[in-house]
Amino acid sequence: MNEINHQDMTKLALQIKQWGQELGFQQVGITDTDLSDAEAFLENWLANDFHGEMDYMQRHGLKRSRPALLHEGTTRIISVRMDYQSESTAAMNQSLADPTSAYISRYALGRDYHKMMRNRLQKLADKIHANVSSFSQQPQFNLGMRAFVDSAPVLEKALAEKAGLGWIGKHSNLINRKAGSWFFLGEIFIDLPLPVDNPTTAHCGGCTACLDVCPTQAIVAPYQVDARRCVSYLTIELHGSIPEEFRRLIGNRIYGCDDCQIICPWNRFAKLTAEADFNPRQQLNTQQLLDVFAWSEEAFLIKTEGSAIRRIGHDRWLRNTAVALGNAPTSPLIIEALMPQLKHQSEMVREHVQWALDQHTLNLDAI
Repeated sequence: MNEINHQDMTKLALQIKQWGQELGFQQVGITDTDLSDAEAFLENWLANDFHGEMDYMQRHGLKRSRPALLHEGTTRIISVRMDYQSESTAAMNQSLADPTSAYISRYALGRDYHKMMRNRLQKLADKIHANVSSFSQQPQFNLGMRAFVDSAPVLEKALAEKAGLGWIGKHSNLINRKAGSWFFLGEIFIDLPLPVDNPTTAHCGGCTACLDVCPTQAIVAPYQVDARRCVSYLTIELHGSIPEEFRRLIGNRIYGCDDCQIICPWNRFAKLTAEADFNPRQQLNTQQLLDVFAWSEEAFLIKTEGSAIRRIGHDRWLRNTAVALGNAPTSPLIIEALMPQLKHQSEMVREHVQWALDQHTLNLDAI
């Protein structure tokens, strides 16, 4: 493709940001592909085995930190964010405070964001392609672009930080001064020499609220998360048995954890999403443990259709909920619900159900 002058690139960058906002992204930034600092951090994180069973973090080698290896010719990354918070912090805290409530990480309450955001990014890419076609001197050209939404080896938070969308906080999530951290990220890899944005400065200061509140103390040091201890990892990524040392600490969190975001003072600036797709489906924000534990596999698939939750499958759903029921106050209803699942076909489910029953036996013995 013939070279396009700097003035055209500057104009195009401004248009990309405008188009992005028109498509529902709250912010758009542009950065280069130099992730050398993030690469060193990632290698150290992997060397400490903080990724646990997430082998995919290693599998792609340097593609994660060197975008041009993932998509050949990439020279710039267009990074976007989209707000997803659908209810108040008070409502989240109320659910967490009720040990009979089934707490689900708030990113998963609505429609699975992957496909929705990917479609929006593709529309943005199409607009870019049409615009570049209009001022290119070459009638036919191959503009290299590829959109990603948490679906490939991409260091999305490091890229978003460089693109000026926020800074990576001590809990390892991206924080924006005006919008907190309740948002999804997406990227377009592109081979145009667009002008880049300046990264923002960090503003965590001396705050350690996220480290202090973490139920399992998974944030082992500022900016260092040991996934093997993280409730999100234990309830979503881990395929086998949840280590017993963490079961009591999980409380009523059956899919993911939001504690470090709920406590973050910057989230007082977060705004509720305007996207209807992110509103809770199937009353997932107010479900009770006994109700969701009673879902058959068929019911689970129906209730989680179009949701990120479906990826863990019914057995892990029962595993997680059994742990939460073991942490709930002892009652005849809970014991009656658990007992039949001692005959479940999955050994993993049976083990966690037995553990839950044992907790209630201990409680009864203490009376």
